[in-house]
Amino acid sequence: MTQFLSPSWTRLSAAAGAVLLSACGKGQQAAAPVVAATPAPAPVATVNGTPISRADYDFYLNTLLAGKKPPSELTTDQKNQILDELVSMQLIGTQAQKDGLDKQPDVAARLEVTRLRLMADAGSQKYLKGKEPTDQELHAEYDSQTAAMDKTEYHARHILVPTKELADQLTKRIKGGAKFEDLAKANSIDGSKTNGGDLGWFTPARMVKPFADAVKALKKGEVTADPVQTQFGWHIIKLEDTREVAPPPFDKVKEQVSNFVVQKKLQAYADELKKTAKIDKSL
Repeated sequence: MTQFLSPSWTRLSAAAGAVLLSACGKGQQAAAPVVAATPAPAPVATVNGTPISRADYDFYLNTLLAGKKPPSELTTDQKNQILDELVSMQLIGTQAQKDGLDKQPDVAARLEVTRLRLMADAGSQKYLKGKEPTDQELHAEYDSQTAAMDKTEYHARHILVPTKELADQLTKRIKGGAKFEDLAKANSIDGSKTNGGDLGWFTPARMVKPFADAVKALKKGEVTADPVQTQFGWHIIKLEDTREVAPPPFDKVKEQVSNFVVQKKLQAYADELKKTAKIDKSL
């Protein structure tokens, strides 16, 4: 259960300067500085004495809109409707807490995981501040990724059956001149059977390893000599064609590359924290 509402808190900011009170007589010490406090924004609602803060309301509002439109475009009625939802959440959530539901193992676990996610996200944002990927980092990652990518795409068909015995029988029929597409339509348990087992164009990375390895070993027009087993069953594979592909332009995948660089930085940060952490596992 994601907890949108939390107990209200007061946000105080220090004034630009402090007023010092002078001693009035000999031997008196200066009084403690007086710091002017900025009043916290008034709550948007109070439910049975518990305030719903402006910050909670704004967070919930922005979560609902998810960038689809700015809050300023909402009508007063729409804003009140969203506030009513928060009030209902406050009432139901408070009653659930009174009923002890937050102590139930599954609810308590979900609350804790949600808290951890929020704190980890906040910690990640703090760590990444000022560490935005540079053009040099982005181009280096792009070059690394494109160097490792599959440069060849394959067009293949397959027949997927549940047993090796049936796969062996169908392989013999294909070697004897039976049409691959017809056998696929009649026997395959894969959704591609309606297209004669046609899988279209793909890179090996998209397929499970035994299947990918078998495809790469074939020549154009060849059929696997023996059935190939994967977790899905037994495959008879026919390679229709191959083609070379160029990597996508940098500008087209720049955002994805940036996300990947950021994830690598976060993983490095987590790995560094693990070095000084005491971790006991019991799975």
